Amino acid sequence: MKVFRGFHHPGIAPACALTIGNFDGVHRGHQAMLALLRGEAAQRGVPSCAMTFEPHPRDYFAGATGNAALAPARIATLRDKLADLQRCGIDQVVVLPFDARLASLSPQAFIDDVLVRGLGTRYVLVGDDFRFGAKRAGDYALLDAAGTQKGFDVARMNSYEISYPHARHSVSSLPPEGASVALGRPGGDGHGLRVSSSMVRAALHEGRMEDAARLLGHPYHISGHVLHGRKLGRELGFKTLNLRFAHWKPAASGIFAVLVHGLTEPPPGRPKAASAPSGGSEDTSVPSVGAYGQPLRGVANLGVRPSLDPNDVNGGRVLLETHCLDWPAALGAEGGYGKIIRVELLHKLHDELKYASLEALTQGIHQDCDAARAWFASTHSETHRQTTRDRI
Repeated sequence: MKVFRGFHHPGIAPACALTIGNFDGVHRGHQAMLALLRGEAAQRGVPSCAMTFEPHPRDYFAGATGNAALAPARIATLRDKLADLQRCGIDQVVVLPFDARLASLSPQAFIDDVLVRGLGTRYVLVGDDFRFGAKRAGDYALLDAAGTQKGFDVARMNSYEISYPHARHSVSSLPPEGASVALGRPGGDGHGLRVSSSMVRAALHEGRMEDAARLLGHPYHISGHVLHGRKLGRELGFKTLNLRFAHWKPAASGIFAVLVHGLTEPPPGRPKAASAPSGGSEDTSVPSVGAYGQPLRGVANLGVRPSLDPNDVNGGRVLLETHCLDWPAALGAEGGYGKIIRVELLHKLHDELKYASLEALTQGIHQDCDAARAWFASTHSETHRQTTRDRI
């Protein structure tokens, strides 16, 4: 998959089949749309292309107006967004910087400058609530009329729904874990549960990780390069792997039981995840699918660490700090630094807590590790019982 910041690059495809969106958390609705896009691109003999924005448009308007409440909680980092788009088989991604110029672009100018001259668009697929251009003045009807005039096809996909008899269009109406849920479908009939990024954010905010996983189609995860920090964790007896979450407002926060991918070697014949450049600086490189080896169990804190001094080296930054319950001896004490890892947040233990002392913090971490081990043990036991019943 090729990734371009903007569209003024010699390597960009001269024509494409395009979809446009923020894709914050490439959920099952996005996945259905991207699968449809790939098919339409293949029929036309052009690459599939996803256009997205960084920052999120609502982030831009939050800054421009001084109203932080406008900014949505962020589900995914740019790296994870790109990795998810790659897993969906998209050929090309264009990341447009959302700034004052783009925000003021009229719908017609967006069509002429971006879709036609910039990307050579042959086909555009949008969602049923798609709006574009300054003040969101552009809609599907305007885009469809422009396509007829400019020579590109336009289509829209209705909401993608999870079928559940008692769904009331609320994330809280997701069936309990283990209940029978039919596969989702595009163009729902209004009797299912509409999948959206807002619903994913709500599930993550409320710590319902199983619901988030069903909306996403996979466990919620965060990936990145392992960074150096203050190393307080090892002083307390709990070595941690630190990943930076670039946005100040993550959709999830708290203490979680997790699985860590990328510390062990992948199976023979599969590519390895890349290492970070010197200094562990963050980039948007995307590990190949299958680049991670056997996952390791752990406990993680996602947030701003309220028990630490705000003048700490990472003070005020959102970090995902993960402690592996069983550290691989082959890695050595420094073996995690520079690796690209993926951390799956499987079960929320509790919100972040502010401890009165380092002694209290140490005791709290011990309790979290015990709680994570107990959760993994109960999950493994339930899986084993289910497998035994299936054999019978």
